[in-house]
Amino acid sequence: MPGLNKVLEGIIRFRKTIRKDMVKQFEQIRDNPNPTAVFFTCMDSRMLPARFTSSQVGDMFVVRNSGNMVPHTNNYGEMLSTSTSDLKFLRHISFSSYRVAYVGSSGYEVSVTTEPAALELAVKRGHINHVIVCGHSDCKAINTLYNIHKSPKSFDPQSPMDHWLRRHGFTSLKKLERRLVDKSDQPLQFISDNPVFNFEAIIDCEDKWGVEDKLSQINTLQQLENIASHGFIAEHLEKRTVDIHAMWFDVYTGEMYLFSKPRRMFVMIDEFSVDLLKKEIEEHKA
Repeated sequence: MPGLNKVLEGIIRFRKTIRKDMVKQFEQIRDNPNPTAVFFTCMDSRMLPARFTSSQVGDMFVVRNSGNMVPHTNNYGEMLSTSTSDLKFLRHISFSSYRVAYVGSSGYEVSVTTEPAALELAVKRGHINHVIVCGHSDCKAINTLYNIHKSPKSFDPQSPMDHWLRRHGFTSLKKLERRLVDKSDQPLQFISDNPVFNFEAIIDCEDKWGVEDKLSQINTLQQLENIASHGFIAEHLEKRTVDIHAMWFDVYTGEMYLFSKPRRMFVMIDEFSVDLLKKEIEEHKA
């Protein structure tokens, strides 16, 4: 298995080179970790957030999945039985951040997925100040989502990924269709349950990216709306103690973009734009 051999050989190189320095860093932050951001991104092997951001040990949480999606509070859940023990358990738990709905004799619907749990860990318990969602070009998950949209027969009912993408990518697809009809001069509306976080976005005004990459940018922005839907983050957004940001990485050029709310578009991060983008972040506008 050459793939696993490469992993093992990499561990040996790690042991011989940076292991001692990393252990020292682990010891330094063990009792006082101070991450400042949580970074949601795709599981694509080309996405290397620690390298893109030059982050060190303890700088940020990283959460990865297929398509860098964070489910909206109204769009996910699991079924729990309503046995006597389950009901007693439910009565003693506060689900202020999660939707709990009685669904008749079959049970209660309780929202449980990794992404909002990670969001709560970072924001509510870790007291971080920045939530970042980072999408990218040539995203295989987004390409699959678009293919399912254009060719519904390609949807595989036995595929967990197809279900995940269709369920959590539907809103992004609707916005893409609006963008394709209205062309590039009409901004898309991102409307949150929290009016503090409503914004507009002009997607690829120069029409330089293909339709799947346009969808990827829309999908990245849609996650900001989804994140803002969670009850436990609303107070932080209103008090401006937490900001939510969208980044997008072009795998063909190695350039990173940050969404600017004042300019309503993704702006390439370089030596010419970084100071203004920093100012927008300080003013809670990026």
